[in-house]
Amino acid sequence: MRVKNRKQLAKWIPLLVLLAAVVGGCGQSGDTTAWLEKPYAEIEAAAEGSEVSFYMWGGDERINFWIDGYVAESLKENYNISLTRVPMDAAVFINKLLAEKEAGRSEGVIDLVWINGENFKRAKEKGLLYGAVAEKLPNLEFVPPEEIEYDFGYPVEGYEVPYGKAQFVFEYDSAEFEAPPRSFADLEQWVRAHPGQFTYPQPPDFTGSAFVRQALYAATGGYEQYQGAYDEALIKANEDELWAYLKTLQPYLWQQGRDYPQDKARLDLLFERGEVGINMDYNPLDASGKVLNGRYPETVRTFVMEEGAISNIHYVALPFNAPHVPAAMVTANFLLSPEAQLSKNNPENWGDLTVLDPQRLPQEWQNRFGQLDLGPAALPVEELSAAAVPEIDSGYVEYLKKRWEEELLQ
Repeated sequence: MRVKNRKQLAKWIPLLVLLAAVVGGCGQSGDTTAWLEKPYAEIEAAAEGSEVSFYMWGGDERINFWIDGYVAESLKENYNISLTRVPMDAAVFINKLLAEKEAGRSEGVIDLVWINGENFKRAKEKGLLYGAVAEKLPNLEFVPPEEIEYDFGYPVEGYEVPYGKAQFVFEYDSAEFEAPPRSFADLEQWVRAHPGQFTYPQPPDFTGSAFVRQALYAATGGYEQYQGAYDEALIKANEDELWAYLKTLQPYLWQQGRDYPQDKARLDLLFERGEVGINMDYNPLDASGKVLNGRYPETVRTFVMEEGAISNIHYVALPFNAPHVPAAMVTANFLLSPEAQLSKNNPENWGDLTVLDPQRLPQEWQNRFGQLDLGPAALPVEELSAAAVPEIDSGYVEYLKKRWEEELLQ
């Protein structure tokens, strides 16, 4: 186009600005949220032949195997998308994205992250996420909207896509003792009677932190008071009861409470070796998986406390500067599909509870989920649902992590 004079230039400027915005927004760079305005069919077409770098916690070999195998192969076969799993703790990749944001880097290297809780809150507040991606994905229709409104008390607003459901359970070998403790008061008595046979991972380990929150509920009168926004005055008024309970347990713990397992994997190993008699997990089907692969004896079972079992949903999200936005969106949608959710729910693969509501699925998929064998170690889904209690604002999570170290590591 040749412009002969200033009048012609003035006439063409609005069109040129619009054209530049469209071209810039539809590239693979994550510098705009233009893909959120596109029909999903166009997004899926643009993902063809692309790649996705999935940054996620890599501490469980079964999960890694499922991602590298089933997920990567399905994406390649169905969408010609190449998936690369990058193991990295959430706090680390959040710091990486924050540094890129501060440096003005409009195109990064991370396409998709596994995230929830305090990490999601920090990422959203700092502008590190792409936008309301979930609302564009067809498979979101199978998820009850009321269950994904908040993540640890913080509004989701579509910025993350539901991926799986977790719930806190305890594990024991029924061949060793028939009646596990059913309350935190009973647990104290069991620990006193079985010195060295109980411990929990050291916060900030995810499972160890969840155990501390379970103890908070039990020691301070239930979860209801902690619903809503973080209230520092409330937790400061109640925390002494929590620390008193944990300190009562401490002398009777493994290693007399002088040391704690650094992570969940270490606690699993202690349980597997018989060094501790009670284990814990934020995946209620994990014990079934370990029975199936021969790590745990067939007599291992799970149980929940009468005070309830904390439950939450975990998610995936796109960073603000994801380099392959369409492929990342298609990947998130696939992870939410009945096919992927059923595979993930199978204890032989991962055992992660589905976020889908079977009643929203076609009858064929309702039948397939209903016929899924969760293994002898797992509690019935109905019993888990009846015991479920919600998570609390991530502000409490951060506060308890800090204070646990001050109170228990002396």
